Amino acid sequence: MVEYLEQSLDDVFHALGDATRRRMLRELTSGERTVGQLAEPFDMSLAAVSKHIKVLEAAGLLRREVRGRTHFCRIEPGPLASAHEWLEFYERFWTSRLDTLERLLREEDGRQTRTSERGEEQ
Repeated sequence: MVEYLEQSLDDVFHALGDATRRRMLRELTSGERTVGQLAEPFDMSLAAVSKHIKVLEAAGLLRREVRGRTHFCRIEPGPLASAHEWLEFYERFWTSRLDTLERLLREEDGRQTRTSERGEEQ
């Protein structure tokens, strides 16, 4: 189970590591799009766009549905939520570290202020 989750996160972060794919996901937040609509803003072939879509699909970030001859894509937010949970742990870690640093700097600043007020050398 843990191995599956790690692979899933690897796939999500790999997919998010490309600006084109991030832009496609952003487009999909406002609703379903056809492959052609997703391709419009990019100066690339439909084949290249399709490769990006396949990476997003493999990561579980996008679902493609075929209706007739048209392929429709929509965002799947679940994997993004998992990635966010993973990142939240590190956010708490760094927030704690930065809070400690801030406290130490305030203490040091307070000592220097008291030393200056007494007319002593710093």
